[in-house]
Amino acid sequence: MDQKQDAKSSNTRRDFLKTSAVVAAGAAVATRLSVLPKAYAAENNAIRIGMIGSGQRGCGAIVNAITACPEAKVIAMADVFKDRLENSRDTLAKARPQNIDVTPERSFVGFDSYKELLKLPEVNYVILSTPPGFRSMHLRAAVEAGKNIFAEKPVAVDAPTARECFEVAELAKTKNLGIVCGTQRRHSKAYQEMIKRVQDGDIGQILYSRAQWLQGKLWSRKRDPKWSDLEFQLRDWLYFAWLSGDFIVEQHVHNIDVVNWAMGTHPVSAVSLAGRQVRIEPEYGHTYDHFATEFEYENGAYMLSRCRQIEDCCGDVSEEIIGTTGRAKHTDGTFIKGAKPWTFQGKDVDPYTQEHVDLIESIRAGKPLNELKACAESSFTAVMGRMSAYTGMKITWADAIKSKEKLMPEKLAMDMKLPVPDVAMPGLTEFK
Repeated sequence: MDQKQDAKSSNTRRDFLKTSAVVAAGAAVATRLSVLPKAYAAENNAIRIGMIGSGQRGCGAIVNAITACPEAKVIAMADVFKDRLENSRDTLAKARPQNIDVTPERSFVGFDSYKELLKLPEVNYVILSTPPGFRSMHLRAAVEAGKNIFAEKPVAVDAPTARECFEVAELAKTKNLGIVCGTQRRHSKAYQEMIKRVQDGDIGQILYSRAQWLQGKLWSRKRDPKWSDLEFQLRDWLYFAWLSGDFIVEQHVHNIDVVNWAMGTHPVSAVSLAGRQVRIEPEYGHTYDHFATEFEYENGAYMLSRCRQIEDCCGDVSEEIIGTTGRAKHTDGTFIKGAKPWTFQGKDVDPYTQEHVDLIESIRAGKPLNELKACAESSFTAVMGRMSAYTGMKITWADAIKSKEKLMPEKLAMDMKLPVPDVAMPGLTEFK
């Protein structure tokens, strides 16, 4: 998917249930990619998938995984909501019956449903696609259960969840488990070749970068009168920071991750200007609709990060890295201009599928990929930007990562009262 498509159809990846063409095209994509040697179909190499979080993105990830590995089977699903699990299970089974074997006995519902799924010894590949607020908890449980993991981004929404991810990344190494995250740009050949050239010095010393995701609004759900406070927030999760991290974290992490990847590290501070101007109705919770953040790296380089979700404004989804002798950019094409010009030639892979190809191949080779630390760093970079935006303060990584503010409520019950937080006011909202 090129960046112009990315800007116009960022919903598509979440919107499996509305885009059956994705499913219908799966077999053709698999044939084109020739993703795995035939020997991998042996039973001792079988991929048996359990999905935790059966919404639209989870279904999309399932299609990607079984396109990457056509002999894989989905054998278990877990979700807080029974209706969502059953709808997704039935849709997947109808579209790809040869890959879906989820019985009622292996369909788990409720806040602890993930624990029941992880008890199944036959599950060896877990897809984590719940709202991000649950990600670090589910990552730890899956690693402790000995499962290889594909985890959607972001993986952290605050400092405690980021610290947990750093711990889990190390734990996964000791258990020789694979973890690939949904920062799919890292699995694009065009991006890989561009970043390698940047890191090899083809644009000189990096001075400055731009990362942006400017687009219209995403989906939202008006509250059903029958829903409790918690059910409404879970079903409309994009607009509650304890679940999504706000959209600088939930979506813009992709672009931030590219710059961190090129830099080989994370920023040390952030200063943001941001707010909520257009999305003010109840279905938009308490999150913002635009952010602009200046991140500084330890070597003095800067990244200007901009993201917006407002209709009828100009769109741009891109990253540009500027050095002393050139500049590298991925937008409608992937190229470097300057002393060592270069343009990506040929056809790129589908990175949404390739990330599963890469994970499965690494597991079978006995050298499992582990992207969790990098994804946690990029997720927390975005969190640091949100912290600065909400407070109006310059926030350093050293202070932010020590924060004890945990956004998720201590206990969750579907009938609980959970008031919507006040919209953060820079200059008034305190850094905790």
